Amino acid sequence: MNDKKKTILYLMEYPIDLAGGGQESTKTLCEHLAGSAYDAVVACPKLLKSRPSDYDFRIEEYESDENRELSKARRVANLFGRIGHFKRIIKKVKPDIIHVSMSESLITFGALRVFGAFSDIPFVYTDRGLFYGYRKHSMICIKATLKYAKRLLTTTEYNAGLWKGKVNIPITVINNTINDAFLEYDPAGRKEMRSRYAVDDDTAVIGFAGRISEEKDWGKVPGVVAAIKDAGIKFKVALVMSVYESRDEEIARSVKEGIISSIGEENLIYMQDLTQQEMAQYYYLPDFFIMTSMFESFGKAAVEAMSRKCVVLSTAVGGLPEVIGCEEDLYDMNDLSKLTGRIKELLQDPEAMEKEREKFHARFIEKYTPERNAKAHIKVYDEILMGQA
Repeated sequence: MNDKKKTILYLMEYPIDLAGGGQESTKTLCEHLAGSAYDAVVACPKLLKSRPSDYDFRIEEYESDENRELSKARRVANLFGRIGHFKRIIKKVKPDIIHVSMSESLITFGALRVFGAFSDIPFVYTDRGLFYGYRKHSMICIKATLKYAKRLLTTTEYNAGLWKGKVNIPITVINNTINDAFLEYDPAGRKEMRSRYAVDDDTAVIGFAGRISEEKDWGKVPGVVAAIKDAGIKFKVALVMSVYESRDEEIARSVKEGIISSIGEENLIYMQDLTQQEMAQYYYLPDFFIMTSMFESFGKAAVEAMSRKCVVLSTAVGGLPEVIGCEEDLYDMNDLSKLTGRIKELLQDPEAMEKEREKFHARFIEKYTPERNAKAHIKVYDEILMGQA
């Protein structure tokens, strides 16, 4: 490539300041492209709490119906509106390469690309879901669009294996990107957070955090909390939820009420819509961070928790076993005895608990740092633009 910077346009269907793995990964990647041979531009719905000028990279906003899931007609109308917005933004930006970051965005872009629009611009797609997780009509659209892609990126080897043989393009595994806020570990962080929330030394803290979505299976959280209580464990719950659509507030309220009915309001620490810097502080609070997902392609929250030396316990679904890396820390939602037994075992053996904390932190450093992730993306972009893909 020549010395002139190339432009990458990231196409997204959610605001980049909405908490979520796809948004945070894209934002952190764009930040790490500074100083590289690439300029980043993000096309996304209008930001929720920030402004385009708050970012070090360019953002092109467009109008989107945040409550589109409430009816089929609104979903269809929103799709056609997004097709027009993508066409307008691509013409305006004139990117050298397009990176489609989410499935709805791929279907939207596909409505343009399959019919010949922007055929001179190479594009890649990151599948942040799992191959078997798409509706039949969505997969038809995705496969039709991927015929024209230069590369398919997946966040785990597990999902790459599912896609193998289903598309005739190269597949590269690049894990989700973790925000820089999680890089430096503060040895005093845990003590400070426990002091802030008045948690005594004899009380364990169980953490749950994430955006509200069907795959996170938030409805199971109160049952998990009840099972831990029934196991005779003294603990508080530190819960963080991110809401976007209007119905999310009702789901959050239901989860909180379910937890309070088991352990009392005094034992619930609730936070909502935290920034990444605030989340980096939050993860110092839990001793155990629990994933209750019934479907998970990667599990970015698990990696964030690792960075703060939480013991991460997870359902064995999708890509989570690959991310967690230890069968002992996986459990079955239909039999919570392994989960509660693991918590009791580690609480009764401080030395084993400390080893487990250090193990997870070392895994984060080895596999999931932002710099490692950015280098992997740049390598893919370079290969495509130099005609090697």
